[in-house]
Amino acid sequence: MHELLAIFIFFFAVIDPIGTVPVFIAVTRGEDERFKRKVIFKAVGVSAIVLLFFVVAGEQLLNAIEIPLSAFQIAGGIVLLIFALSMIFGESKPETEIKSVRDSTETAIFPLAIPSIASPGAMLGAVLMTRNEEHTWVEQLITSSTMLAVLAIVLILLLLATHVHKLIGDSGASIISRIMGLILSSVAVTNILSGIAHYFGLQVFT
Repeated sequence: MHELLAIFIFFFAVIDPIGTVPVFIAVTRGEDERFKRKVIFKAVGVSAIVLLFFVVAGEQLLNAIEIPLSAFQIAGGIVLLIFALSMIFGESKPETEIKSVRDSTETAIFPLAIPSIASPGAMLGAVLMTRNEEHTWVEQLITSSTMLAVLAIVLILLLLATHVHKLIGDSGASIISRIMGLILSSVAVTNILSGIAHYFGLQVFT
């Protein structure tokens, strides 16, 4: 149960459902409800396909180009850390991605599905959290289901986007995004240390 909660918190941090709400409102401003619902389902569907692809094929791609998983874990941890630090110290997720709206022609795909929902951190996390040598297929299935549960939360929040945005506002979404960045940074450091320990065959103490 503790591990399941940790997985849920991890994917909630990297996907950041609440931070996606202002992005969605910006990309669909002035559109009717039918169009908005179409964008929501398409964006969440595409995000699910992309993330499941990384769950299923991410590690196989690494093996095909002969990159040790520990090296990817270290590199992925560094990228996640940079991603997390940008969430904390830089412009928050809503602020950054809303700027992409004016140049977007297919709003459901960009910037809503990628990189708002299926963020680079989420793609890396999908691979790192389902490593074959550390997790059985049952555990990988549970992790994937937890990830999809977070996407279901995204779907619900986007369907209720107007009410959610009125409740928290842009400032609230920015604050929550930075808190998620802080959580993600600790996960990233853990991945880096775990990758170093695995690469050099060191014993890890917890």
